[in-house]
Amino acid sequence: MARCDEGYRCEVCDRDVEAITESDLYLRYVLGEVPLERLHLQRERHIPCNPALAQYIVDDNFERVICDGPFAKRILDAEFVAHEENRVTAGWRRLQSLPTSGLTIAEYPI
Repeated sequence: MARCDEGYRCEVCDRDVEAITESDLYLRYVLGEVPLERLHLQRERHIPCNPALAQYIVDDNFERVICDGPFAKRILDAEFVAHEENRVTAGWRRLQSLPTSGLTIAEYPI
């Protein structure tokens, strides 16, 4: 996303991440997990290509993602899972609104 002329390829599936609304990198930025000055240094993925994070998005407009292994939410503490579902879903919804929000990139994080 940040390299406008080059575009970004997903490091997992090697397909283009065509829109900010599909971007795991920008979702993590919105969530405050990636600082602005590091955006251009991070690798890109589609949101579903990061199941450890995507599994926490609970919205009818997002296709459910299942994460297997030690980070699967089904084996984690229910209170932690509920918190993460609220946090990540709120971040995803904000990410979906960004293209029409008029916000500057510095205003993206929640």
